[in-house]
This record gives sequence, structure tokens and C-alpha cells, in this order.
Amino acid sequence: MIKRFRGRFRRRTGFSLIEVLIGVFLVAVAVIGLAQLILIGMMNNSRASDIANAVFLAQQEIDYLRTLTREELSLVQPTTSELLDLNADGSTDFRRITVVTFQDPAFAVKVLVFSTAQALANVSDLIAYPERNRVRARMETVISR
Repeated sequence: MIKRFRGRFRRRTGFSLIEVLIGVFLVAVAVIGLAQLILIGMMNNSRASDIANAVFLAQQEIDYLRTLTREELSLVQPTTSELLDLNADGSTDFRRITVVTFQDPAFAVKVLVFSTAQALANVSDLIAYPERNRVRARMETVISR
């Protein structure tokens, strides 16, 4: 009688196959979720870096134009477009378009900075529809002398 009692309550050791599969599934779901969060974070960091660089380039152009005298500003072309290579690796990083218009007694300045995708786009289309063309930075100011 004692043998049967001991055999009935003997503990099993280890996990069953179903328990192992459920555990592996839960770990896989958690790892996939973390991988997606890391990917989204990396994409957001890249975009923030692009926007920060574009804002810097727009501000740099406005600062340069503010150093010019009234005579020098009147000689600036009304619209200029330039392809910029920030890291000197031979590839275009941004496209900066500067529009300067004379409005007596001041000059209105608009600077638009676009990503590389807009390197070959029409300048007038980029100026007319900057949001549609995914402008990275847009700054406008008035320079008076």
C-alpha cells in the first residue's frame, strides 16, 4: 500500500513539448516587437538628422545674405539653386534654393532645402509647392538696410 501511495504522487521533472513551444513563441513575439521598436527609432533618428542639417543649411544661407551690403544684395540673382555635398563623399546630400526679391526698402529672402530626391526636380515647381515636394527646411526673412 505504501508503494502505490508513493507512485501516485511522484513529481515529474522537465517541461513538456507544448510548454517549450509556447515559451519559444512568447520569446519570439517579444524579440520581434523590440526589433520593430529599434527600427522605428533608427528611422526617426535619421529623419531628425536630415531635418537638423537642412535647418542649419537654410540658416547658414540667411546669415550669409545678412552680411551683404545693400548694393551687394541688389546684385544677388533672384533665384539660385545649388546641390550640396555635406560630407564630401561625392554624392549630393541636399538641394538648397534661395529666392531673393526686392521690396522697397528691404529684401525678402526665402530659403528652401530639399532632400536628394528633389535634385533633378523643376525649380519653379519646388518653389510653388514645397510641401508636396517634401521640403526639409523652409525659412523666410526680411533683410533691410
